[in-house]
Amino acid sequence: MASLKEVKNRISSVKSTRQITSAMKMVASAKLHKEQGRIENMLPYQRKLNEILTNFLSTDATIESPYTEERPVEKVAIVAFSSNSSLCGAFNSNVAKMLERTLEDYKSLGKENILLYPVGKKVEEAVKKLGYEPQGSYQEMADKPSYVQAYELAGLLMKEFLEGRIDKVELIYHHFKSTGSQILTRDKYLPINLDKVAEEATETAGKSNFNNDYIVEPSAARLIADLLPKVLSQKIYTVLLDSNTSEHAARMLAMQAATDNANELIQDLTKQYNKSRQQAITNELLDIIGGSLK
Repeated sequence: MASLKEVKNRISSVKSTRQITSAMKMVASAKLHKEQGRIENMLPYQRKLNEILTNFLSTDATIESPYTEERPVEKVAIVAFSSNSSLCGAFNSNVAKMLERTLEDYKSLGKENILLYPVGKKVEEAVKKLGYEPQGSYQEMADKPSYVQAYELAGLLMKEFLEGRIDKVELIYHHFKSTGSQILTRDKYLPINLDKVAEEATETAGKSNFNNDYIVEPSAARLIADLLPKVLSQKIYTVLLDSNTSEHAARMLAMQAATDNANELIQDLTKQYNKSRQQAITNELLDIIGGSLK
């Protein structure tokens, strides 16, 4: 059995750890609240954009856009989103596992035909461990989501697709559903699926808000073709916010679980300390009583 001093030192150590995890939980909670505010501020713009797009996709206009072109996949790009730091549960390891499964699906193409764009330090490290060379470093984006940087990344991917250097782009990220639920998602980014876009836009904008009274020049088809790059840029920014918000939610839950475990451990160690102390006192009393009877 451990000595009283050892148990007391361990209680003190666990209390110090509890203070750290409790503070980290509060910091993660504050950051989560801030990111949720950013998502709420972005929603009016996204809803209006989706409303316009859905209205025109519901017409009989023939849409011609290079971003919708389906072609045999000879070269693929994968954009994976993680955090820069750890202590957020299985958040980063889940992204790495999904990335590994995705690479397995494309291994017939050969490593030279798979381009990886890691957004976040942890997934960048995972890419290097898998033996791939990252197509740039986007760690700053993972810490501080920026529309400008998201727009630049989206522009790069669209340019590579238009010029035929890649035939398909996939995204791997966590979708923030609620504080207790972050859904790991694998999504096709390019070529864009207009039916899916219309479905998602309908869900976001709401059918009851639609207004079809538009006068369009030169045509609805041309407007949609010009609108698609904006939708694609908005998609990268939305995913970036989604991933960042999910990270803070995952870290808050992980730190809450760690704090709860620390509380339970302190209770168990305190009971052990009290029992050991009581036993030591009892033994001393027995020794005194035994000595007085001799």
